[in-house]
Amino acid sequence: MVSAVAVGGAQAQSIAQALTTAYDYAPDLQSALLSAKSSAENIALANAGKRPTIGASLSGSYNWSVVNNRFDDSTSLSPGLSYNQTIFDNGKTDADIEAARAGAEAAEYQIRSTEQTVLLAVVQAYMNVYSGRQLVALRQENRDFYSAQLQSSRDRLDVGEGTRIDVAQAEARLAQGDAAYRAAVSSLEISQATFQRYVGQAPQNLDPSHNFSRLIPSSLPAAIAAAEVDHPALLMSKAAIRAAQASSASAKAQFGPKASLSGGVTGTATDPKGQRDGISGSVSFQITVPIYAGGAIGAGVRKANIEQIKSEVDAMSAYDQIREAVISAWAGIQSADAQISAANSAESAGRTVVDGVIQERDLGTSTTLDVLNAQAELTTAREARITASTNKVIATFSLLAAMGHLTAADLGLNVEVKSAVRYTDAVDDVWAELRSVKE
Repeated sequence: MVSAVAVGGAQAQSIAQALTTAYDYAPDLQSALLSAKSSAENIALANAGKRPTIGASLSGSYNWSVVNNRFDDSTSLSPGLSYNQTIFDNGKTDADIEAARAGAEAAEYQIRSTEQTVLLAVVQAYMNVYSGRQLVALRQENRDFYSAQLQSSRDRLDVGEGTRIDVAQAEARLAQGDAAYRAAVSSLEISQATFQRYVGQAPQNLDPSHNFSRLIPSSLPAAIAAAEVDHPALLMSKAAIRAAQASSASAKAQFGPKASLSGGVTGTATDPKGQRDGISGSVSFQITVPIYAGGAIGAGVRKANIEQIKSEVDAMSAYDQIREAVISAWAGIQSADAQISAANSAESAGRTVVDGVIQERDLGTSTTLDVLNAQAELTTAREARITASTNKVIATFSLLAAMGHLTAADLGLNVEVKSAVRYTDAVDDVWAELRSVKE
């Protein structure tokens, strides 16, 4: 087995370490968290529809006059306090609150979905770097082999045991090997840049061994069942259906009556004595019933109903996609296992063939082309093993993601799990706005 190229130090950087670093660094995950907090504020905005609005005011005036060379002036102050509250709106505010809560819940599941996307991308980048380093080392070794065969062909030609055809074939194969090596180096550079994009630092000496396979169920039906319960996309779809249902109820509530209460108290004071001249107050009650709004109310109801149906269709689509992803990842693991076994057998046989053909070439029963072809087949088998091993790891984590278990909590990463739940709970604080004004 070709070892990975060591970079940056002797201590290996595990997949878990890369995932932990990426979780704390990932801008996409931070953006999802901020979006969830923003969605939580919709709850406070909706709750405001059931709560009173209270305001204070202060108005004043200064008046002066000159009559018959006599100057007179006066000032007045009028402090006031107002109160307004909707006491009945046919359930519209309650529906808006429910829609906002469902939206905040969906945004929280979006964090988990983004988390899975980021962590899976990190695993893919990690394995691309690891396998890329293996391929670079393998193709360097392969290029050295072709270089040695070219020199051997030239030496054999010099002593009359070879032909110019052998030399030309070795030169052509060396050129192909050099091109393959350079392509591997370029691909590795891209993979390392991708790794740094997600993790926030350059890849070190990577070690892809892990124990996360323990999270894989023993059967495909069990994996599908886990996905149906835990996948954030499905949970987000269910929350979206609730939000759409609540929005539909809110739209329908606009057809009903609305009752509001308002009141105010105003006082007046004048100079020069500064005595209060008087105080006045008022209380008013209003009931409104919509009759016609230019078609806006009916259009709003129809639109809300369509959005509700769409959310249900989207949920069905999400279920089908997740089920497909679970089956695909499960099949990927099985396929990778078979490919690894086949590649190991082919590599073992290929080494024997190369050694044998070289001996036959030296005895004159095989040609240089036979040696070159045998080496090419061995290289193909070794590359197939590297690719299959990489695919096995990626398929394992892809299955965890398809099940909804590729999260920091499920993996046991040493991080503070990003969540907007506590922020969402805080926005229900009735007196938070008053305290912020006081502070």
